[in-house]
Amino acid sequence: MFKRIPFDRVIWVTSTFLSVTLVISLTVVPWYVWHFGLNWFQVALFFAFYIATGLSITMGYHRLFAHLSFKAKTPIKLLVLVFGSASFENSAIDWVSDHRRHHKHVDEEEDPYDITKGFWYAHIGWMMFKLRPEPPQDNIPDLWKDKLVLWQHRWTHLIGITFGFGLPTLIGAVYGWLHFGTAHAMAVQALGGFLIGGVLRIVCVQHSTFCINSVCHWIGRRPYSTKCSARDSGLVALITFGEGYHNFHHEFQHDYRNGVKPWQWDPTKWTIWTLSKLGLVSDLRRVPASRILLAELTEAHQQLDAHLEKSTTTLSEQAREIVAHSIEAVQQISHRLSVRINELQAAARGKMDVTRETLAEWRRQIAEELQSARRHLELIHAHAGMMPAGA
Repeated sequence: MFKRIPFDRVIWVTSTFLSVTLVISLTVVPWYVWHFGLNWFQVALFFAFYIATGLSITMGYHRLFAHLSFKAKTPIKLLVLVFGSASFENSAIDWVSDHRRHHKHVDEEEDPYDITKGFWYAHIGWMMFKLRPEPPQDNIPDLWKDKLVLWQHRWTHLIGITFGFGLPTLIGAVYGWLHFGTAHAMAVQALGGFLIGGVLRIVCVQHSTFCINSVCHWIGRRPYSTKCSARDSGLVALITFGEGYHNFHHEFQHDYRNGVKPWQWDPTKWTIWTLSKLGLVSDLRRVPASRILLAELTEAHQQLDAHLEKSTTTLSEQAREIVAHSIEAVQQISHRLSVRINELQAAARGKMDVTRETLAEWRRQIAEELQSARRHLELIHAHAGMMPAGA
């Protein structure tokens, strides 16, 4: 088994850190809880640091620095840089350079976490093994000019150790002394802060982030585009503060929102919006609603035509009256959707004024048309002896 591992290509520091923290989380943390118990303060400490470091990645590294989705004042930039280091996902410079390369070369050889090389490679393998020479970081000229970002890049490991391990350990020790008043309790709670607020939290934040590169390029819906492997996953969004709506993000990468629908879970979006109302961030970038609806409709229309072509080919010799009627109905729906696509393209180019109310009405009509098309396709597939396929 070990003969298959390319040891000459192992990135030893990263691999050791990822492996040791995972092993500690699976062994030492349960041992600690078994012997000393788990109190409400430790749970609160875990979630406080999970939120602080997780949001620093999603809001800071990702939407602020990688995609320039908004502008932030110095206190916000400092916070996300400090707690970004505490997540131990490298400095903002390293993280952003890899991520911009991912968007430029998604699913290609130059993609740092290319899903075509396998699920586990995209999830964690790309950090543990160097398969090709490290490319130059020439895609982040804006960050090389930012003194605060350069400061974090220089001291990221020291900052990470101080705030990622040292701070939760210190908070645990203070809690133990104030609440129990003994040196033994202080030591026990300090160890709990280190293990639960530090090690376990780091592992959970890292692997939730890694799921964006693996799960969200492997399984899920693609309502906006099928040009690349990026997919939407509501489940991943729950653990990554809204980053799971990855198909939308790849289609509209500069939008400060990922969960663009009102019912979608995107705490990062809500945090950015709240900070903008407090005057701490500004220049929030949004894709016009007409462009979003156009992308959804265009993709749905292409899938509808593909299913229709497959159905008519399958039924060329066995079509019956009811099936022929369904095919004709789907063709009519497809034509009406084409007309709507042209209207949305005109709106997106600014050649046609469309109110929010009009867009809402169009969205309602399109949803009804697509629902009707799905019913007809299911009928066609049923008569053809095929498994139904969603439009």
